[in-house]
Amino acid sequence: MAPTLPADIAETTVDPADRPGLRSLLDSLVRRYDRADAPAFLRDAPGLGAALPLALHERLFQMRELDDTAALVVRGGPVGDGVPPTPGHWQDRVPGATRYQDFWLTLLASQLGEPVCWSTLQGSRLLGDVLPIKGEEEEQTGHGSATELAFHVEDAFHDRRCDLLALLTLRNVDRVPTTLATTGSLDLAALDLDVLFEPRFLISPDPEHLRGLPAADRPQPRLSAVLHGRRDSPALRVDPAFTRAPEADPAARRAFDGLCAQLADRLVPVEVPVGDVLLINNHRAVHGRRPFRARYDGTDRWLRKATVLRELSHPDTALPSARARVLNPF
Repeated sequence: MAPTLPADIAETTVDPADRPGLRSLLDSLVRRYDRADAPAFLRDAPGLGAALPLALHERLFQMRELDDTAALVVRGGPVGDGVPPTPGHWQDRVPGATRYQDFWLTLLASQLGEPVCWSTLQGSRLLGDVLPIKGEEEEQTGHGSATELAFHVEDAFHDRRCDLLALLTLRNVDRVPTTLATTGSLDLAALDLDVLFEPRFLISPDPEHLRGLPAADRPQPRLSAVLHGRRDSPALRVDPAFTRAPEADPAARRAFDGLCAQLADRLVPVEVPVGDVLLINNHRAVHGRRPFRARYDGTDRWLRKATVLRELSHPDTALPSARARVLNPF
C-alpha cells in the first residue's frame, strides 16, 4: 500500500483526453524553437502556459503564487515513450535525444519561474541529467546509486539556491522512489527555533560543484541559519551530508540533530513513473533517493532536471538574457 502523503504534497493528473492536444503543442514547439533551452523559447514559455489544460495551468499558478505546496507531482503527461538508452555519463547524452521530454519539463518549470543553471555543473547546461556514473556509487550527489541519497535542500550552501526543482523521469525500471519531507509535517514546538534561525551552521558545496576547482581556490563555508522566514512556517536550508556546527557550539549541533531527526522520521517515498514530473518547493521540502544497484547497461534510472528561480533580476545576474541563466557559485 502506498504511504499516505502529507497535505502539502499534491498530485494532479493530465486528463487522457488532453494528451493528444498536448502532444500537438509539443510538436509545434519543437518545429518552432528546436531546443528547449533556446532563448526564444525560454522568453515565450511563461505565456505558453495558457495552452495547457485549464486545471493544470491553475494548479501550477497556485503552487507559484500561494506558496502552500511543498511538492506537486504532474502525472500522465504526453512524453512517456521514445527514450534512448541511459548514457553512462551526462557527457555522453545525445543532443536532442529527449527533445519532447525537455520541452514538457521546461514548459511546466517556466510556469513557476525562470530556469537557471550553475557554471560548475554539467558544462553549464540549462537542463541536467540525474543518472548513475560508474565509480561514483557512494557519492552524495545525483550520480550516486549504492548509497541512499540523504535528504537535502538543493544547493543549500548558496544564497542563490533555486526556489523550485523540477524532475522528469525518463527511465526507472527499478521503481526507485524519491523521498520527501516537508516543513508542514514538522513539530516546530519540539525544535530549538532560536538556534536554528541563527547563523551558526557551516554548509559546504557538494563534490559536483568543486570538481576541477583547485583546493586552494575552494571557498570556506560561512555561518548560515538552517531555518529562515516565518517562525510559524519556516523555510529550510538543510543538507546534513555537508553541514556541521563549529566545535565550540554544541547547542547548534543539538538543535540541528533535532531538526534532522524530525525530517528523517517524516520522509515519505514518492514514486514518479516515466513521463511524470515532480515539482519541489526548495524552501518547503527536502528530497533524497533510495539506494539501488546500477547496471550501466542502458537501463538505469534516468531523470532530467531543471532548477528554477522565481525571479532572474539580481545584481549577480544582470547580464544578457541567455548568460543571466548561468549562475557562478563562487
